[in-house]
Amino acid sequence: MLKFTKLRLKNWKNFKSVEVDLQNRIFLIGPNASGKSNLLDAFRFLRDLASSGGGFVEAVHRRGGMNAIRCLAARKKTDIEIGVELQEVEGHHWKYELAFHQDSQRRPLVRKERVLRDDKAIIDRPNDEDRKDTERLTQTYLEQVNVNLRFRELVTFFASIRYLHIVPQILREPDRVQGRSNDPFGGDFLEQIAKTPKRTLTARMKRIQKALRVAVPQLEEIELTRDERGAPHLRGKYRHWRPQGAWQNEDQFSDGTLRLIGLLWAAMETGGPLLLEEPELSLHPEIVRMLPQTLARAQRRTRRQIFMSTHSPEMLHDEGIGLDETLLFLPKNEGTEVELAAWDTDIPHLLESGFQLNDIVIPKTRPANASELFMFADA
Repeated sequence: MLKFTKLRLKNWKNFKSVEVDLQNRIFLIGPNASGKSNLLDAFRFLRDLASSGGGFVEAVHRRGGMNAIRCLAARKKTDIEIGVELQEVEGHHWKYELAFHQDSQRRPLVRKERVLRDDKAIIDRPNDEDRKDTERLTQTYLEQVNVNLRFRELVTFFASIRYLHIVPQILREPDRVQGRSNDPFGGDFLEQIAKTPKRTLTARMKRIQKALRVAVPQLEEIELTRDERGAPHLRGKYRHWRPQGAWQNEDQFSDGTLRLIGLLWAAMETGGPLLLEEPELSLHPEIVRMLPQTLARAQRRTRRQIFMSTHSPEMLHDEGIGLDETLLFLPKNEGTEVELAAWDTDIPHLLESGFQLNDIVIPKTRPANASELFMFADA
């Protein structure tokens, strides 16, 4: 089992230069448009490189091309770079480094690609064959099964990274994204559930049902069914004036119920990191307060890393959140800076004085002139 231990970015979207250590759980805190989603997207980029139907050129294209990816603060050194370090449980230490640019025809080309295991290079590009045929630099070795055998476990791990940001309207109307697989916004979420082996499906649904009885008033039971066309549906039984209660399909569930079901399901899966954007959306503050503990309990089963962005003071109210688990996003003229809360010498002193983490980091990352927003009607 692998896990990420470090991330390095250069000229990647909001970030001119970033280097941070990664724990099993990371909270991304910062103002709107500061780059929280874009930092998560670096992991999605690695997944796209390694996934079937993806690859280097396609991954760049999905993001609007090189000019859309490159940081606006980049000047002389404009190559885009992504580097990660990973650790096996009581095993090998891995590094993957990728730098790329574009040629005169605006094609993305690999400038550097390295895989190291225990600091010994397995691949180091460009090599002699690349120099003889530069067309080879339109592909990474990650995506080529004929050359990635020696680091196949790295490829498999990258491909297992999962981004989840369920949009309830899409889950209710999956025809909007028909044909997509592993849709991060929920278009095929019910199909993913339906494909789960029966024993695993039953166990997970029982756990979700137990949680929903706490979070959703009147909900007594939840199950997966199929309609006459064979399409899967979630069905929930609510306490009602009728003795047998009332059943509703997912198209009648609240936004918060659908998002919580998706979140709980994903937390029980194994694989690479689970990337979450604002999991608190549509949920009651008291439920949000319990999310860090709920996810931590799930992690003890799956050993899966969870990286999540949040604007919620309730999410950060949990005293179990460590300063080395909290990334602060600080927009500057030369791109957003990212630092661990542990690097800020003021924060430990404030915690010792009785302040909560949410009382400290939310004000530290708020927009400078947020109080002036109310003046928009006078403009």
